[in-house]
Amino acid sequence: MFNESSIEEAVIEWFKELGYTYIDPEKTSPEEKNSLRNNYEEVIFKERLKDSLFRINRKVPSKVIETAFKKISFPESPDFVINNKKFQNMITDGIDIEYRTEKGQLRTEKVWVFDHENINKNDWIVTNQFTVVEDRNTRRPDVLVFVNGLPLGLFELKNISDEKKTLTKSYNQIKNYKNEIPSLFNFNQVISINDGYKCKVGTISSNQERFMPWKTIDGENIAPKGMPEVEVVIKGIFKKTRFLEIIKYFSFFQNHKNLNKILAAYHQYHAVKKAVARTHLAIQNQADNRIGIVWHTTGSGKSISMVFYAGKLVLSLNNPTIVIITDRNDLDKQLFETFSKSKGLLRQNPKQAKSREHLKKLLSVTSGGIIFTTIQKFEKNENDPVLTDRENVVVIADEAHRSQYGFDAEVKEKNNGEIDLVYGYAKYMRDALPNASFIGFTGTPIEKKDKSTPAIFGDYIDIYDMTRSIKDEMTVPIYYESRIIDVRLPKEEKRKIDKKIGELSSENNIYEVEKYKNKYSRLEAVVGADNRLEKVANEVIEHFKKRQEAIKGKAMIVTISREVGVKLYNKITSIKPEWHSESDEEGQIKLVMSGSAEDPEDWQIHIRNKSKRKKIEKRFKDPEDNLKMVIVCDMWLTGFDVPPLHTMYVDKPLKGHNVIQAISRVNRVYKDKPGGLVVDLIGIADSLKKALSEYTESDRKNTGIDNQEALNELIKEYEIVKGILHGFDYKRFFEESSQNQLKIITEAVEFLLSGEENEEKRFIKHVMKMQRAFALCSTLDKAQKINKELGFFKAVKSALKKNISPEEELEDKEIEGAINQMVSKSIVTDGVIDIFKDSKLNTPDLSILSDEFLEDVKKLQQKNIAARTLERLLKVRVREMGKTNLIKSRKFSKMLEDTIERYNNRQIETKQVIEELIKLAKEMKKEHERNKDSDLSEEELAFYDALSQNESAKEILGDETLKKIATELKKEIIENLPLDWVSRKSKRAKVRIQVKRLLRKYDYPPDKQEEAVETVLEQTELMCKKEVE
Repeated sequence: MFNESSIEEAVIEWFKELGYTYIDPEKTSPEEKNSLRNNYEEVIFKERLKDSLFRINRKVPSKVIETAFKKISFPESPDFVINNKKFQNMITDGIDIEYRTEKGQLRTEKVWVFDHENINKNDWIVTNQFTVVEDRNTRRPDVLVFVNGLPLGLFELKNISDEKKTLTKSYNQIKNYKNEIPSLFNFNQVISINDGYKCKVGTISSNQERFMPWKTIDGENIAPKGMPEVEVVIKGIFKKTRFLEIIKYFSFFQNHKNLNKILAAYHQYHAVKKAVARTHLAIQNQADNRIGIVWHTTGSGKSISMVFYAGKLVLSLNNPTIVIITDRNDLDKQLFETFSKSKGLLRQNPKQAKSREHLKKLLSVTSGGIIFTTIQKFEKNENDPVLTDRENVVVIADEAHRSQYGFDAEVKEKNNGEIDLVYGYAKYMRDALPNASFIGFTGTPIEKKDKSTPAIFGDYIDIYDMTRSIKDEMTVPIYYESRIIDVRLPKEEKRKIDKKIGELSSENNIYEVEKYKNKYSRLEAVVGADNRLEKVANEVIEHFKKRQEAIKGKAMIVTISREVGVKLYNKITSIKPEWHSESDEEGQIKLVMSGSAEDPEDWQIHIRNKSKRKKIEKRFKDPEDNLKMVIVCDMWLTGFDVPPLHTMYVDKPLKGHNVIQAISRVNRVYKDKPGGLVVDLIGIADSLKKALSEYTESDRKNTGIDNQEALNELIKEYEIVKGILHGFDYKRFFEESSQNQLKIITEAVEFLLSGEENEEKRFIKHVMKMQRAFALCSTLDKAQKINKELGFFKAVKSALKKNISPEEELEDKEIEGAINQMVSKSIVTDGVIDIFKDSKLNTPDLSILSDEFLEDVKKLQQKNIAARTLERLLKVRVREMGKTNLIKSRKFSKMLEDTIERYNNRQIETKQVIEELIKLAKEMKKEHERNKDSDLSEEELAFYDALSQNESAKEILGDETLKKIATELKKEIIENLPLDWVSRKSKRAKVRIQVKRLLRKYDYPPDKQEEAVETVLEQTELMCKKEVE
């Protein structure tokens, strides 16, 4: 049978193929003579750690290594996250130890934990079922990876054949470990969760959404579909050289208020590796110092990829100077902030150039440094064109495709009337840094007609497009909905104005943008007309209300100018005054913009300094905060990450890459969010289509998807669900009182259960598909017409899942989704329907199942519900019994399975199955009463049952002797078991001998002795498992 043990065995074999040594759990047991540890509280192999430190640091004095060993072995903080961060610093920078020489001189030596050059000097171990005891908690993780005696990798595995063992269950198990055996995570570098099919990786601080797939082994090819994902993770991450490289260069802590550990995704790791290799080639070949372009789609972690690249360059190129260029002040601040939080990996604090002169001063240092600047500081300067002629300078350009990076010349008139030839900033950047090497990072592809960008930076180094990002669940697809509020302008004039406004979005300064917009104020006047904004305000309020009923989240409105933004804010809050608050700490809507004291008085409430904007940003990013909507003009449209943001209202002309950058704000992964929605209020469809023409066909299918497609999907699923309910008149539900409505829901459940086998599961599946489709098109009229019926379907689905689908607990996000997505509150006011309550049944004590309750079930008119309810309750009871009494649980499980199989095969009628299930319930009740009345404990009674299943033993020895054996088993053997006897062959053998001796002592029949020993051992395992769970 294929189970979790089978998966463990496969995982161990794959590690052995990579050259890891497998250590049997027996050798990690403290009771073993040559155990690798002294007690169960120890999570490291101290002797192996010490041996590795001496082997790796041969020239370092012994006392220094002993001190380093203690620093590693005895973490100072009770918080494993803080300890992990300190250990991360040890990996990255080594351990500096001060000591005095024999002559009394004070010196410092560096001790390294791992040898990155000579891989085989490290000690590579994989083990399983590693018992850890901490604060009276005993836990046994599935598979652990030790390097130099330290637990760096953790695998939590689930059985592929058990549909209840999900990724969420695996993730929750990791959360339990962190709460109950936190010391195991002092050194952890990679955590892998697994459901037997899917496998994802994360860090000690990753929430479930941030666990990522690893899709390649060699970085060149995506692993074939038939290859198990856990095998790809093992061979893709844990290859010895690669694993040490990942934990040193591709894992770090961001210095937030709460420490956040980041691990590179597979596309980031391999792209940075390629980029560093290309950088070496570019520096060696000064005739062509173009490194290339990395295109990683917006939302897939481009900024973090840049951090990894810079961190790797710092060490691999003998400390070069890295210049990071953006084309906007707000982007410069955002990216600078990301790098500042990452100084642990970068080993230095980045600096921002305040002016061209300051930039030149920063570049005058002969090596080192990470410098941020905007492209505008490379303006034409005939008197001082060169900032530095050093060769060890690498320029990283963010969003390298934009027009500012071009070489194109333009004739301009000076103030004195003279003519001047002005080039794109790229020429002046090249002139200022003649010997530097250049690399570009972009979230959008380079246009086919764009010759300048490849001329500056070179060809693509790596591409991670939208399609791959969505497949990897790094981002979600973007849907498009047209809700244009009329803009009455002649077509030709609108085309000219659109062209000019398209040029605006590439400008750097918001005041320059406003200056240009004033030239084309006619469009702004039309867009910002009072009567139109009144319509926009009402449209947004009503539309967002429907969106929130379908799926909880946040929204952003993009306006053409600050003035229009202020007017729209006033319109919305006049309709919804409760949304407004003058306090930044309160209010459901905020306008975010820059400004000064010179701006109009009524704008001042919206003009905030950096720290105040940060507070608004924090509120907007917090899914629990009631700030649900923001209005922006130019801010927050690039490099702004808000996972709960699911809707963007666009009321501003956007062109080219800027339209993709802006709408990508809604593509972040968040809980059950099926996609982001862009609502077009002004007419960006042509611009969007044109911008997408640069993308692959598969990318175009995943961006700007007409939400008519979601509606078509909704209607398709709606017809399927109606077909499943064919023959049941559910539409009368909408004409009845609340009491009768609940009755109809119960009747619908009964109808589904009386149909074909698994019909209820098919119903649940298609209703869930309806919900996902509805969340993407809930604002369309045709979707709203289905809204009420979907509400009814969901109520029936909830009743089925809670009351009929056994022991299947709804996962947290599913429960939240079910509640959040309730589209018709008049249908279900209390969340999930409880058939016990609606059928006038009291929810039973599962351990008793009283005669009164069973009689009530028997009288239920809905016989299929009665049968399925009993089935569920008895399954739960059998499962609970299985944790304590092996023999009885097997007996009752077999009886239950036989009855249900005959019922499913229509061999017995519903009435008969109810009779048989009630009979079974009464037998189980007798068993419960036997437990209470017996003079044996629950454990002793379980051993008595194990021994007495052999009828000859019962006849020969009698009850009293069997009870003595059971009592002695518990007292002499079970209460003195070593913790890890299950996983240790030698300990298990000793327990077997003890049981055999005890049976011989009481003359247990020899022909049945071996069978009895096995049953007793199985029963003992059950008890131990219950203790560990």
